[in-house]
Amino acid sequence: MSGCEARDAKKLVRSPSGLRMVPEHRSARSPFGLDEPPWVPDKECPRCMQCDTKFDFITRKHHCRRCGKCFCDKCCSKKVPLPRMCFVDPVRQCAECALISQKETEFYDKQLKVLMNGATFFVTLGTSDKSELMVCRLSNNQRYLVLDGDSHYEIEIIQISTVQILTEGFTPGGGNTRAIGMILQYKVPGSEELTQMKFTASEDFSCNKKLSASWLAAMHKATKLLYESRDQ
Repeated sequence: MSGCEARDAKKLVRSPSGLRMVPEHRSARSPFGLDEPPWVPDKECPRCMQCDTKFDFITRKHHCRRCGKCFCDKCCSKKVPLPRMCFVDPVRQCAECALISQKETEFYDKQLKVLMNGATFFVTLGTSDKSELMVCRLSNNQRYLVLDGDSHYEIEIIQISTVQILTEGFTPGGGNTRAIGMILQYKVPGSEELTQMKFTASEDFSCNKKLSASWLAAMHKATKLLYESRDQ
């Protein structure tokens, strides 16, 4: 096994919330992941934290695997996939958390694949007036943005500071917009200064424009998840 494969190795662990397939090394975890929340102790929640029903021998309490709060069965009955916490099977979640997790399923089922497949952009580094045509994709372990052209860059996702999606077609009346590029700011390991990259979609073929727009939309969603993971 190579060093890279060893770092990306995973193990099956059992927690009170269920079975999880997690990286053996914490440094190998996905930047979009979330830690399991601590459960509200049973003695601190005599009533459902949603409908205020009192718990007894008939009305049992359940913990939401995403927020850790206590609910009755009626308010915490849905079992929904939660890939951000590496659960193998769908897990019990309250109605509010289940809705959020269901929306994130689209990112893991569709948009993550779009990011990994990549798209072509003209990339400009810093204040340079020269751009280079590069294929940009998310690495399979989700930890790096890989850029390949005449040059090669690997930007660690956790080092990304800001992402600004560039659009065109906006009108004051709220007309349709199309993503045409993005400005990325990130830290190079060992430096406190931010490096900037500008990505501009290629205008050569309409299929390239559509693919680039889909990739940028997926990157926009990925950025939201990245910020949420940091704020946890």
